[in-house]
Formats: sequence, C-alpha cells, structure tokens
Amino acid sequence: MNKGIFSFLLFAFTVFQAQQKPVQIAFLSDVHFQDLYGSFSDHDFKGIINPGTGNPAILRTMDSQLHSTRIFNENYFAFLKALDDIAAKGIKIVAMPGDFSDDGQAYNLRGLRRILDRYHEKYGISFYLTTGNHDPVGPFRQDAGKDDFLGQDGNPLGIYSKESLVKTENNIITKDIAASGYLDILNELKGFGFYPKKENLFWSTPFDSAAFKKYAYEKALHQADYSKRMYQVSKGFSVPDLSYVVEPVKGIWMIAIDGNTYIPKNIHENPDNALNYKGAGIGYNNVLSHKKHLIRWVKKIMQEAKMNGKTVIAFTHYPMIDYNDGATDEIKKLLGEKKWQMERVPDDEVAKAFADAGLQVHFAGHMHINDTGIRKTGNKMLVNIQVPSLAAYLPAYKILTIHSPAKMEVQTEVLNTVPGFDALFPLYEKEYEALKSNPDKIIWDKEILKSESYHDFMLFHLKELVRLRMIPDDWPKSFVEKAEKLNGEDLLLLIKDKDQLKEKEISTADFRTWNFEDLLLDIYKFQSADELAKKDIPEERLQQYQVLEKLYHNNPSQDPFVIQLKSVFKTLSLLSEADPADHFEIDLKKQEIRRL
Repeated sequence: MNKGIFSFLLFAFTVFQAQQKPVQIAFLSDVHFQDLYGSFSDHDFKGIINPGTGNPAILRTMDSQLHSTRIFNENYFAFLKALDDIAAKGIKIVAMPGDFSDDGQAYNLRGLRRILDRYHEKYGISFYLTTGNHDPVGPFRQDAGKDDFLGQDGNPLGIYSKESLVKTENNIITKDIAASGYLDILNELKGFGFYPKKENLFWSTPFDSAAFKKYAYEKALHQADYSKRMYQVSKGFSVPDLSYVVEPVKGIWMIAIDGNTYIPKNIHENPDNALNYKGAGIGYNNVLSHKKHLIRWVKKIMQEAKMNGKTVIAFTHYPMIDYNDGATDEIKKLLGEKKWQMERVPDDEVAKAFADAGLQVHFAGHMHINDTGIRKTGNKMLVNIQVPSLAAYLPAYKILTIHSPAKMEVQTEVLNTVPGFDALFPLYEKEYEALKSNPDKIIWDKEILKSESYHDFMLFHLKELVRLRMIPDDWPKSFVEKAEKLNGEDLLLLIKDKDQLKEKEISTADFRTWNFEDLLLDIYKFQSADELAKKDIPEERLQQYQVLEKLYHNNPSQDPFVIQLKSVFKTLSLLSEADPADHFEIDLKKQEIRRL
C-alpha cells in the first residue's frame, strides 16, 4: 500500500476513534471549600502555627465540625485528592453543583479560583459551577463572621467583617470574611461557566432569546453581564439568576440551573437590604412558586436540543426528587413533620414540572447524600442523581460516562484515602486540652484523632454528629431514653418470647453484639451512603435487621413504644433497599436504570 495513503487512513481511523470516545463528566458537589492556607487582603493574620508542620493554618474548631453536617477543614485535602484522581483518569470536564465555598467569603473564593486555575492550566480541565445556598448565602453582600475559628491557645477565635458582630474575646476584623453576594462571586469565578469562553460551542442564559443556530460568542459575552441576569422574585424586588447552558464539547449541552430562590421577608423593606431575604435552603419548592421562568427556560432548551441533536445533562444544587427512598412518610410519622430536614424534601410537583419540560438526567447536591431517584410521568422519565459531599460521610464524587444519547453510565468514586487528612490533628489536641477546663461543655470524643484513613475520619464524624446533634434534635427524648438501654436481643424479646424465637430457629444470643445506638447510627449511614453503607455494617447485623423488620412488621401490638420501633425498622428497610446508587446504567430508551 502507498505509504501516503496508509498514513492518511491511519490518521482518519485515529480521528474516528477520538470522535467515538465517550464523553466523561465528573461531578463534585458540596466541596464547602475553606482556604486553610489563605490570607486576608486587609489583615496580616495567616492562621495559627501547626506544631506538626511549623506552618500557619486558618481553621475552624473540631467542636464546630462535629456539630455540623459538614466538616470545615479536612475537606480541603479531600478536594485536592479528588481533583488529582480526576486528572489521573483523563477527565476534562468537571461540574460542581453548588456549595463550592464556605459561605462565599472573599478569601475562600480567591483560594478556590487559584486551585481551579492550576488544574485547568496543568491538566486542561474545564470547570462548570452553579451556585448553592452557601455561595451566596443571600443575593447581595452582607457583613458576617464566625466565632468558631481555632486560636493559638486552643480556645475559639472569632473572625468578623465588622466590630458590631464581635462575640468572642479573641477576634480579628477583616472584610474578607463577609458573605459575598452574586456580583462578587460572578467577578471572582466568571471563568468557570458563569461567562462564555471562546472555545465553547454554545453558551446562553434564561434571559437570552437568541437561538442556537444564531450563536455568536460576542453576543453571549454581552448577555453574560450581571445587569442582564436579573428577575423579579416579588413585586419590586429584583435579584440575580446565574443559570446558563453551555456546550463544552460537540453534541453535549450542560444546563447549570441556579436553584437559589431568595424571597424578601418584608415587602415594605428596601429591596437593596441584603438582610431582608430568606435563605434558599428549601430549594425547588420555592422555584415552583417564585422562579417559574426556569421551568419555561428548561423546556425551551430541551426542545432546541432535540431539534439540533444535542444530549442534555442538567445539574443544580438542589434535588428534584424525594431522596429518602420512599421513607419520608414513615419518618414523618416517627419524628414529626419538621424533623430530619423534611422542609428540604422536594414536592412531587417539582419532578413532574421538570419531567414535563423534557428534562431526563439531573445531578444535584445539597443533602450530602448518595442517592438515585426516578420519577415517571406518562411517557417521560426523570433521573435525579444525588452527588455526595467531600465534606461528609460518605465522601465521594460521581463520574458520568455518556456512551450514546440514550445510554449513560454513572460511577461513584469514594475517597477512602486522602493524603494529609490528619495534618491538623496536633492543633485539635490543643483544642481538646482547652475544652477540658470547662466542666459544663460536652466534649467531643478524642478517639477521632486516631483515625487511620479519611474514610474512618468521616465515619467517626457521622457518629459524633448523630450523638451530639441528630439524636438530641430529631428524636423524641422519651423514646430515646427507653430505647437506648436495649440491645438486639432485647428488641427481639419485646415482641417474641424465647420459645417462639426457638421455634423460628432464631438464636437471641447472636443479637447481643449490638445495641440501639448502633441501630440509629446505621440508619444514618444508609441515609447518607445508600447501598455503599453496607460496607460499613457487619453482614450478620444486616441479616438480623431483616429478621427484626419482618417480626415487627407482622406484630399486631398497639403499644406506642412497639409502634415506634416498627417505624424505625421500616425506615431502615426502605433506606437500605433502594434504586442503584453506586455503579449503574441509565437507559433512556427503555426508561430504566440497571445496576452494574
């Protein structure tokens, strides 16, 4: 064969192969980035000296971490580890569905931008962000501060943006701790999806009426201006909306939906008063009532995508589908309507509205959980994939592989090992010693500082969070006081005597190895990690839970305590047996998902 022809065919085959390579997108949600090694523009404070490294760090206390649904410090190292993993896998597109910062403070935004810029320059990774309720915490900049940073002596240090907010004896004043508004975020992070880039094949906002066929970069750049991205949330109150759609590679449209809905508390107040807006944590339920233009926009995008042969992937901070695996009603019955963050569960109308608009695949964060939800309305299906947080149990991110417009694969990548996750432990030792001097303070368990891996550290965080916050806040005190003394065998003997259990060939002694506290923790493991929680629960105990669930389900007792326990086991059963949430395939043609 002629050498020139062979070279041409080889080149053509290589190009064809490259074109056929599936597109991969990594989803990193709820990073809650806090710049441990950042600095303030108007203060020389660089943090407290770490005796283990000799370097300064700006960090929050361990006590504050263990009372929060997220950690504030070690997730810094987890973020870098996740980005290294993504780079090693050769993935070039990363979507971040909100809460990419810790309340949008200027010094954290600067630190985040430096890291994203570094990975873009070194590995060619393009980042696409959308906002969460922590970035921003309100539509406009507002003074703020935290009183739980760690001081050099082990006691809390307050950092505030103005003097009037000071609550602590030791404090620092810097404007860089204020909660940024939309304009500050847009100016700092415009290069990560919020503005078009020349290499994008398409970019638009809900306020741009231009069709795809008439796309021009210069016009898109003009439409990206902050002043052109406002809507009226209530009469006389205009706030920003940073939603956009982008085509980063040929054939793929990514819709970044800004689900934040900031509603005025007082309609007679000045619209520019940053403190006069409710938080956005409720999510899509407020979109249905105050941000309907997003649904119309998504419908328009889906129609245009169909006409032009584009595959659409959406991502937002907030879930579109109930993420409790069918257990929501049972949890409400057990704990009440306003416990377990029930106000954040989206109404069924949310999924219906977006499914009717044509949306099929959606990635979300906000809840710090691993979950998959499906809703079918008529001949339409919407799949909602909950991306776990790197700052909570189970720390993980998702990889979407688009094999074809109809078939996609979702893989959950768990961060078990993270270099440097224990770098701050010497500082927590100081904090613990300082806390011991306060006899009225409930002290966190120092055993967490013996964690040998990031996975173990985050599991311990969940354990302490359940003990220090979840049980006191969510569970009826009388129920907990009665149940906490029971082990697995006691739970059996409450509804069956030993002879009855012997007839069923159930050995009660085998159930003594765990207690009610273990059971509650396991429920929260399943709520957080879905099927991946099974790796952190002994197999024998999982089988014993199934036995108990069946026995309680069939028990006719009207005793209130037994009825409550029946709900506990029903909730556990529903949370532990749900749709695939680890590695699965989405088949849009057959309208089903399949575990891989």
